[in-house]
Amino acid sequence: MLDAVRLAVYLFLGIWFWAPLEGWAADQNPYIIVIKGHQFAPSQLMIPAGQKIKLTVDNQDPSPEEFESYDLNREKVVSGNKQIIVFIGPLKPGTYRYFGDFHKKTAEGIIKAQ
Repeated sequence: MLDAVRLAVYLFLGIWFWAPLEGWAADQNPYIIVIKGHQFAPSQLMIPAGQKIKLTVDNQDPSPEEFESYDLNREKVVSGNKQIIVFIGPLKPGTYRYFGDFHKKTAEGIIKAQ
């Protein structure tokens, strides 16, 4: 009986301690593209091939921009000073071009899947 109580306490403490850490790790998104001065940064983003990823596009300009890619089959407007999430992949190894449709001359970049 004492072992069952001890096991229940250990399970409770383990869940109480580890659950917030798992949520924190899941919220850490290393795939972020920032729009500033009508340019994307980084202009080259490396991602793992064969995996679906969550890409955050953070528009730090006051005007809207469009994240568009014929290669990725994506087109999404990002309002000024807002963020969007774009799910990509899984991709084959290669280079995928993206651009800002509202500022094509300056807003462009590539995603490399390796």
